[in-house]
Amino acid sequence: MANDKVAPLPGEALDAGRMPGHWLMARLGKRVLRPGGVELTTKLLRGLAIGPADDVVEIAPGLGATTRLVLAANPASYTGVDRDPASADLVATLLDGPNRQVVQASAVDTGLPPASADVAFGEAYLTMQPDSLKRRVVAELARVLRPGGRFALHEVAFAPDDIDDPTRDRVAGALTGTIKVNVTPLTVAGWEGLLVEHGFEITERHRAPLHLLEPRRLVADEGVAGAARFVANVLRDRDARRRVVAMRRAMRSNAAHLQAFGLVAVRTEASVP
Repeated sequence: MANDKVAPLPGEALDAGRMPGHWLMARLGKRVLRPGGVELTTKLLRGLAIGPADDVVEIAPGLGATTRLVLAANPASYTGVDRDPASADLVATLLDGPNRQVVQASAVDTGLPPASADVAFGEAYLTMQPDSLKRRVVAELARVLRPGGRFALHEVAFAPDDIDDPTRDRVAGALTGTIKVNVTPLTVAGWEGLLVEHGFEITERHRAPLHLLEPRRLVADEGVAGAARFVANVLRDRDARRRVVAMRRAMRSNAAHLQAFGLVAVRTEASVP
C-alpha cells in the first residue's frame, strides 16, 4: 500500500497572486493539470502500452495523476524525475514496493543510466521551457531510452501550423501573463520536428481543444464532486478567482490559436550513438 503521508503542494506558501497557475489550480482542488485532460492522457497511455516488463521514466509528474495510472499497469520499474522537492515528496507518497522511486533532478540531467528505460514521457512540462531547453530534455530522454523504446508528450500547440510570428508572440504573452509561468508552445509541426531531430519515429498523433477550465472538461477530469469542489473553492477566494478568470479568459480569447497536442514515438535504432 502506498505511503499515507500527506505532502504539501508545490508553491503552497505563495499567495494566489504570485504562484504559478497550475499550482494555484491544484491548491483549489484541481488534480488533473494536463492540456488535453484525462481523455488525451488515456489515449497516450494506450499508445505506450505499458506492461509488466517495462522500465518507465516520467518527467515532472506533478501531482501524480498520471503516475497512478502508470502504476496500475504494474511496470517492472517506475522512476519519476522532478526538480521541485515538494512535487517529488508528493509523488513519493504514491509509491510502494521495490523498483519504485522519484528522484529530485533536472529533466536535462536525470542522472539515470543510458539505455535504461523502455518508456519515457512527460506532460505539460516542455511547453513551459524555452526552445533550447526543450531540445536538451528530449536529448536526455533519448539517451535514457533503449532502442525501440517508446516516448510520449502531451503539451500545448499553436494553431495553425503557419501561424505568424506576431500572433504567436501575442498568444504566448497572454498565457504567460496570466499563468505567471513562461509559456512557449510549438506548432504541431514544431513538436514533431523536435522529436524527429532526436531520432524518434512518430507513431501516433492526437489533438484536443485547450478546455482546461471549461465546465465539461472539469467534470470529465475531476468528476462531478471534484468539479463542484473546485468551483466552490474558486468562488470563496477572491484573489484566486481573479487569477482563474484571467486564465480562462486568455485561453478562450485565443482558442483559435491554441490546442492540446499529444504524440507517441519510438526511438529508432539509427538514433543510437
